[in-house]
Amino acid sequence: MKTWFQRLKDETACIFERDPAAQSLFEVVTTYPGLHAVLIHRVSHALWRRGCHWSARFLAFASRWWTGIEIHPGAQIGRRFFIDHGMGVVIGETAVIGDDCTLYHGVTLGGTSWRKGKRHPTVGNGVVIGAGAKVLGPISVGDGARIGSNSVVIKDVPAGATMVGIPAHAVNKDSSADQARRQAFAERIGFDAYGTTSDMADPIARAMHQMLDHIHAQDRQLACMRKALRALGAHMDVGPLPELKDCGLDEDEDKVD
Repeated sequence: MKTWFQRLKDETACIFERDPAAQSLFEVVTTYPGLHAVLIHRVSHALWRRGCHWSARFLAFASRWWTGIEIHPGAQIGRRFFIDHGMGVVIGETAVIGDDCTLYHGVTLGGTSWRKGKRHPTVGNGVVIGAGAKVLGPISVGDGARIGSNSVVIKDVPAGATMVGIPAHAVNKDSSADQARRQAFAERIGFDAYGTTSDMADPIARAMHQMLDHIHAQDRQLACMRKALRALGAHMDVGPLPELKDCGLDEDEDKVD
């Protein structure tokens, strides 16, 4: 069993991983409403499970007043859950959220029925739900799925899928090899799509992907040219380049076919 300190450390560590604006632990603990809402929910959910329903609901009500985030104490939330910004987030009573999930502001995990029982979504591990998205009904969202901003999801989402639109639909994916290569090269130059994946149907994202492909091709062509010139006896005074991690394109041009 983890101690409360270890659990708090997990809750804060995931924020530094997913929010580049986080500057210090003190700042995160004192000024992040998403963290406050999650920590208060941990307490209210424990009360709810022990049958202290009024106390749990009152604590959740106080949390909504304080943070602008409404989480029913009956909702089940996994570890390292991060709500970025958070204002307007609503999570219903029978919602189930896995580990390492991220929600942005304005997200609703809501129901579509007034009947008792399971009526809210079940969200798998590692899911990212963009700002303003609505995930409605007793549906399942598979592990690693991405829900685009302002999408309305009313059907099950396969693992790893990216959903966009109203009603949401899965967008076409690139081949896994292309996706892996782009991601590796993007990490080398410090680019990471904010809350999106490479298959997000967005013109700017597509333009970035084309630019990454173009830069990658140029690097290989330049490496081949340098190799050919060296073979002819040419000596080039080439300045140092920023060091990049290896992702299939070696700094040593002799390894280029």
